[in-house]
Parts: sequence; structure tokens; C-alpha cells
Amino acid sequence: MKRVWTTLKWTAARTVLRTVGRASRGIRIGYRFGFDSGVMLDHVYENRARGVLGVGRLIDRVFLDAVGWRAIRARRELLSRVLREEIGRREGEVFVLDVAAGPGRYLQDLVEQTPPGRLRVLCRDLAPAGLRKGEAMAAERGLTGITYEAGDALAPVAPEGRAPDVIVVSGLYELLLDDAEVRESIERLRGLLAEDGGLVFTTQTRHPQLELIAGVLTNRDGEPWVMKCRDMGQAEDWAALAGFKEVSSRRERVGLFTVTLCRA
Repeated sequence: MKRVWTTLKWTAARTVLRTVGRASRGIRIGYRFGFDSGVMLDHVYENRARGVLGVGRLIDRVFLDAVGWRAIRARRELLSRVLREEIGRREGEVFVLDVAAGPGRYLQDLVEQTPPGRLRVLCRDLAPAGLRKGEAMAAERGLTGITYEAGDALAPVAPEGRAPDVIVVSGLYELLLDDAEVRESIERLRGLLAEDGGLVFTTQTRHPQLELIAGVLTNRDGEPWVMKCRDMGQAEDWAALAGFKEVSSRRERVGLFTVTLCRA
């Protein structure tokens, strides 16, 4: 009986979102590109409610205020702070590679806030929509220190010219349900870094709405959006096994994510 009730509950919720909910800009983006997509995250980062008439903006405001999205915005703040600190401790131009960047709004902010010649950013992603949006945003802002190219985060290739000083993996590992994929990713990225490089990655350690998300929302492939939470210590152990000498983590203020900095 409980299983039947759960099925009916999620069916009703999906029906509401796919009908009335589409008045919200964020929900429309989610169903078009995936609620886990870079385009979706860019809407969450922007945090400006939009939609059809007043009801659409109201729904979008409620949507954007969900605890998971609030935590993602807090994660971005912490991630930006960690990257600014890492750039500040290095001399000369710092080359940052984000292997699953989407439009990279927070990276554009970082470029804009950093003195010319101190930062170069390469954003990679498999989704063309996110890359196109990022390029358009960078052009509109007149930014020259950030570029975009297609790339698979789980099969990364070395950038041309020089090895990255810092590699970023944000919002990816909770989408990987197989622990081995995360361990192998950390190992591969360690091999791409400059000799004294650093890896920065995020871990989702808990989420109070995992069941709701899997039951109602869809990912970029149109499948139920299923995520996996992991212990921060486990992720740190994998980094140490990959050969990183210094590994430390911080938790964002909402408390769902950690940001881990690993130095070679």
C-alpha cells in the first residue's frame, strides 16, 4: 500500500510541475535541458525569479528557494573563495581548467575580479547549450581570459600549451553512482596537473530531498535525477590515494556540500 501511495504522490507532483509548473522559467529549463544541467545551474546561480506573469515568477521563486539550490549557491561562494585563495598564493598567470563547467558564470565573475594577466580559465563540458551560453555571456561582458570547448570530464585530455595549475570539478561527483568512477576521475585529473598543481572538487554529503528529486525531476538524459551522497572523509581518502600530499575540506554554510582542495 505504501508503495502505491508513493507512486501516486510522485505522479501527481510530476503532473503539477509539467503543467502549472511550466509557468516558471526554472522548471521549463529543467525539463528542456535537465535539472542537473549547466544551463539549470546558471539559472540557480543568477537567482532571479522569472516566469509567465506573476504566478510564474512566484513559482520560480519557490523553486529557487529550495534547500538544494540554496546549498548550491552557498557552494559556489565557498568554491570561489577557495579558488581566489589558491590564485593568490601562486605567482604569474594561473591556468584553471574546469572539466564540467557549463556556462561557468562564477568563473567569469572570478576572471572579472582578477587583475589582467593573472588568470586564464578553460571551461569544458559535454553539453553544447551550456558552452554556447557561456561564450555569449563572456562576449557580452567583454571577457578575454576565459574560453570554452567540448570535453568529457570522465575522459579528460591534456590542454594544449601547458598543464593546468588548478583543476575544478564542481557538481559532478554526486551524479556518479559508482564510487570507482569518482576514484578514477581523481586519479586521472592528478595526472593532468602541473607539478605543483591543485585539484578542487565538491562532494554532496547529504540532501534531505533525494527521494523527491528522484521521484519528480529528470536529468539531462530525461531519466529520473538520482544522486549519491558520500562522506567527506571518503573523498579525502581517495585524493590521498591518488597521490595528493595536502588534502583539506570545508563545508558550505547550508551544510549539504563540501569543497575539497588537494595539492600535489
